Amino acid sequence: MVESNIKRQLVIIGGAEDKEGDSVILRDFVRRAGGTKAYIVILTAATELPREVGENYIRVFGRLGAETVRIIDTETREDASSSTALEAIKKATGVFFTGGDQARITSILKDTEIDAAIHQRFSEGVVIAGTSAGAAVMPDKMIVEGDSQTHPRIETVEMGPGMGFLPGVVIDQHFSQRGRLGRLISALILEPAVLGFGIDENTAMVVTDNQIEVIGAGAVTIVDESEATYNNMGEILKDESLAICGAKLHILPHGFKFDLKTRQPILNNVSVPNGSQPLASVNT
Repeated sequence: MVESNIKRQLVIIGGAEDKEGDSVILRDFVRRAGGTKAYIVILTAATELPREVGENYIRVFGRLGAETVRIIDTETREDASSSTALEAIKKATGVFFTGGDQARITSILKDTEIDAAIHQRFSEGVVIAGTSAGAAVMPDKMIVEGDSQTHPRIETVEMGPGMGFLPGVVIDQHFSQRGRLGRLISALILEPAVLGFGIDENTAMVVTDNQIEVIGAGAVTIVDESEATYNNMGEILKDESLAICGAKLHILPHGFKFDLKTRQPILNNVSVPNGSQPLASVNT
């Protein structure tokens, strides 16, 4: 049996990525999508200002050298079966979900012809990226909305179906800037997932098959509850505080990597004194 050499790549951005300077994250996306031969499709379903937002990304991706940049504006589910849109996705080397409201993305696109086409192209090696709301939809279960800057409680978050590009995890964005650790932990306990990722603004986690690399100005916070010894989910009422014991916390800045299979940071090229633990990984 011949193994496939196709890489499945996601560029998941915490929002507010640099569009005017070096544009490190968007530059990385364009390079992965084919560089000067890239054919990029921008999906604006999340935003109520599709023309303004879409044209801004056309300008940025054009400046970075992408050969072709197309906007797919889907205001209704009927638009998600457009032959023109499906043809663009068929030609795409990169697909980019803009920010806005993640519930708009799933309500308009999920389980449509465009959804099926994007998943098919993803399996064929097309690079999928999303920022802010476009990052939130990457798992199979996503945070629809929730309170920031609060301790974990059941009522802190509302969950819903995501687009399913990275199943079995929970993702939150604008993470440090909006103090969302409490709601990420709440979402993680509510859903049958063991890994939660909080992505700072102007920061991305780039997923290549089962490996993540962090790029950008901030960090990715990873909560791993796979070996947690206790939580009180089954004992509390909706407005009462959640407890979790024995979970792991990793904080990974630019250049650090993480293995999704082993659920461990990859520290091969990181200098760590003998007998000590890396500061980027602690138990909670």
